[in-house]
Amino acid sequence: MEKWQRIWFSLSSTVTVTLIITFVVVALIFCGSDSRFFSTTSFDPVHDGGPKLRQLSFSVVQLQSFATASDSLAPPFLASNSSAHRSVAPKKKKGVEEGLARARGAIRREKAAWNRRNRSLTLNAPPSFIYRNPRAFHRSYLEMEKRLKVYVYEEGELPIVHDGPCKDIYTTEGRFIHEIENGATRFRTRDSKHAHVYFMPYSVTWMVKYLYKPMTYNMTPLTHFVSDYINVISTKYPFWNRSQGADHFMLACHDWGPHASRGNPDLYNRSIRVLCNANSSEGFNPQKDVSLPEIHLYDGNISPKLLSIPRQTVPRPYLAFFAGGLHGPIRPILLNNWRGKDPDLQVHEYLPKKLDYYTMMLQSKFCLCPSGHEVASPRIVEAIYAECVPVILSKNYALPFSDVLRWEAFSIQVDVEDIPRLKEILSAVPEKKYRKLIQGIRAVRQHFVLNSPAKRFDVFHMILHSVWLRRLNLKLN
Repeated sequence: MEKWQRIWFSLSSTVTVTLIITFVVVALIFCGSDSRFFSTTSFDPVHDGGPKLRQLSFSVVQLQSFATASDSLAPPFLASNSSAHRSVAPKKKKGVEEGLARARGAIRREKAAWNRRNRSLTLNAPPSFIYRNPRAFHRSYLEMEKRLKVYVYEEGELPIVHDGPCKDIYTTEGRFIHEIENGATRFRTRDSKHAHVYFMPYSVTWMVKYLYKPMTYNMTPLTHFVSDYINVISTKYPFWNRSQGADHFMLACHDWGPHASRGNPDLYNRSIRVLCNANSSEGFNPQKDVSLPEIHLYDGNISPKLLSIPRQTVPRPYLAFFAGGLHGPIRPILLNNWRGKDPDLQVHEYLPKKLDYYTMMLQSKFCLCPSGHEVASPRIVEAIYAECVPVILSKNYALPFSDVLRWEAFSIQVDVEDIPRLKEILSAVPEKKYRKLIQGIRAVRQHFVLNSPAKRFDVFHMILHSVWLRRLNLKLN
């Protein structure tokens, strides 16, 4: 009897110990999994019910702020700007994310080398002073050329999808769509599973032309079209739902581009919106959105007058020049203060017939670029072409390519409140600084030129690079 009691006691103890160990192991596994899920903030809940992005080691607004942390495949969290989070969902193809991690590491190494050398590096061309961090930009650009793959959705029909305006004021919109669909074989991929970003090739300008009823100011047809388009691609493919649109982008130069993007909440709040109307007070978010330069090409080409710039020794008789319609809140202030008031400041609402617009630009040292109804102005790029220093008169305008370009190296920004002091401010610019600004304009010009086919470092590639930066700042787990 005692023998059986000892055996039973032994078995009971063994079972008890086994159960305890099992319980502890299960508890550890559960707690450990729970800890990984929340402590890395990969999917922390946000107010709108979506998951919160793992934040990376740099801010997308300024490329020069790349951290110098090690380039491991699991990038560290964003430390420099805690507001730069993006909302995403999991299970992106592993190889794509690993390639992006390597790109981040390469850019960080260049950033560190630039700092160690006290910014003594000079790129072959253009001069380095127009960049926030020339070495980091150059490495980022090369990594983009090496890695970036764009999937262009084939859904949709002409003329609203796969087409856009290729001349006049919204030139950039159509030219980008045509180039990415027909010319940029390096970047476009037909294999959607290996894409870094997904492009929705509809034209907001053509939506306005074909769907909008004039003078109604009813933008519902635009938002309905965008909503229907995203419903189609999100039903047919898994990519939109997988990231809630965070790795998708649209491009619009029409003023109503931001309004059209309201057709889908995730498009407005999470996707990369490439917009000419880059007004930070109206929902434009530089952390995820891209400012698109507004380029006005009347016949699709740069005016011949702007292709042959007078030598710098040729005097420019006028201090500043502007001619344009009286609309928006800023232009009335400019014209009320300076129209017909001073021969040095040629300010016109309608240019007299005896005067030529581009000739006046070429004869002026500074070109005034006030916002109209919306923040963007094609005069900025026209001024760069004319080697006339742009004077930016705007509020809440996120300037194009500010991630990498130092706008103060080739333009002047004047507060709207200081418009009455324009002559005083511009006259006080030293000749040495003015010549440096002209040097900066000559260096930056290539970044604002539309080529067909596209050329390295031109505006098409700079737009793609801006999208590339946003994708680098996005970690899909």
